[in-house]
Amino acid sequence: MNYQIRSIRADEWAAAKELRLIALRDPVAHLAFLDTYDVAAARPDSFWQERAAGAAVGAGGAQQIVAEGPDGEWVGTVTVLLEESGTTDWAGFAVEQRQGHIVGVFVRPECRGIGLTEVLFDAGLEWAWSREAERVRLIVHEDNGRALRFYGKVGFVPSGVVVALSKDTDERELEMVVERP
Repeated sequence: MNYQIRSIRADEWAAAKELRLIALRDPVAHLAFLDTYDVAAARPDSFWQERAAGAAVGAGGAQQIVAEGPDGEWVGTVTVLLEESGTTDWAGFAVEQRQGHIVGVFVRPECRGIGLTEVLFDAGLEWAWSREAERVRLIVHEDNGRALRFYGKVGFVPSGVVVALSKDTDERELEMVVERP
């Protein structure tokens, strides 16, 4: 595998934006992301600049990690957010321990199946463990079979926490976790 796995720099916001917009056009984006292409594409550059700065090398609360191909093209990404004990998460649940939260997982279709996602996850977990996270979690749509299989393969297990996406639908997302080794 001839890919570099690394954290982004704040000045790479345009590349981060481009990869996110590609991810939001994936056929399962409606199951994988709580964002849409149209909403994301309409955001000003300042949004993307702040987002990159908050998840770049040296940022304390989050880290966006990318797989960069031999030609410099970004072909995959994962972001890990740190959640502190005593806070409330995006869904309104109490955070009971310092933990990582994996979001924004994406690998370009032409690069899937070669181990990049596993390597990105390893880097994300390593970053979370180095920040004293007690566990790492992610939230996955119950109908996203591809993601559920992958997360199980890399050691994540269902925690029993279920997040209702809306009062208007029966759609649910499941929390999966891996404990600190």
